[in-house]
Amino acid sequence: MLSLERAKQQVRLDPDFHDEDELLKSYIIAAGRLIENHTRRTLITDSDENTDPETTLIYSGDIEVAMLLLVGNWYANRESVVTGESVTVLPLAVDMLLQPYVRYLE
Repeated sequence: MLSLERAKQQVRLDPDFHDEDELLKSYIIAAGRLIENHTRRTLITDSDENTDPETTLIYSGDIEVAMLLLVGNWYANRESVVTGESVTVLPLAVDMLLQPYVRYLE
């Protein structure tokens, strides 16, 4: 899954700076959960004969990009509302990256 080091690169933090590590770890966990909820699938690292492709999602490059975008957005915008700025929906790219993996219920 998404490493702390990769998340630090995304938010442009020095690898030796550790003051924000716990915050970034919580963002990584939240991003993974958001992706699982959005796609209605469980993230896994490798395909396994015992996994159901209808209910699991293999962690791949576009999933990592979606997680990086989420983590970067949350790190840069730590509050749910930004005042004094124009309103822009940033996570649109996340929706586009995850759309092919969404499992629709019948």
